[in-house]
Amino acid sequence: MIDLHTHSFLSDGELSPAELLQRAKEKGYKALGITDHADPSNIDWVIPRIVKFCQEVSRVDKGIKVIPGVELTHCPPALIGELARRARKRGAKLILVHGQTIVEPVPEGTNRAALEADIDILAHPGLISEEEVKLAKQRGIFLEISSRKGHCLSNGHVARLALEHGAKLILNTDTHSPDDLINIDEARKILQGAGLSAEKIEEVLDNSRKLIKKIENERNF
Repeated sequence: MIDLHTHSFLSDGELSPAELLQRAKEKGYKALGITDHADPSNIDWVIPRIVKFCQEVSRVDKGIKVIPGVELTHCPPALIGELARRARKRGAKLILVHGQTIVEPVPEGTNRAALEADIDILAHPGLISEEEVKLAKQRGIFLEISSRKGHCLSNGHVARLALEHGAKLILNTDTHSPDDLINIDEARKILQGAGLSAEKIEEVLDNSRKLIKKIENERNF
């Protein structure tokens, strides 16, 4: 199991990064992205702390790969490109943008601005448009299938358009509490529920590994 969208108490998660990592290991995770929420108020504070944690843990714990990242959240769309650049400079190896989920008042235009920026994953993109899905394919940005309550309500829509237009899908949990972490069997059921075939399910699960490989090759990680 690989999960590239989780939160610790450095933003609104319940667990310290260390406990989050330990609980993920107990679930059988092989890699974990810690991607706490950030906006202009805290981006320069939260990313260095995640980076430091990942660096120190990675020196002594080879049982799981831990990746420092960030989720740009509820930011004005006009700032997303700039914030993504700042996140890279601060050491984020993985950048997500909090997409236009149908259960939160995310600013209109967020999906489009995110897909035009230097990011890796558009998280829970809600009722994403065909044009935006085509842009995701063109830019090589992954569209998230979410296991999180509420955000998962549009999984079928996201999966259908991604399959139709050849955009890449990725499964994440958006973990905030211990109960949000899932195992590999649960991951497969969520993808099946989104309408994916058995072959596509394995392809989506493998996309997480491919993204990590890209990060390792291109970002000195």
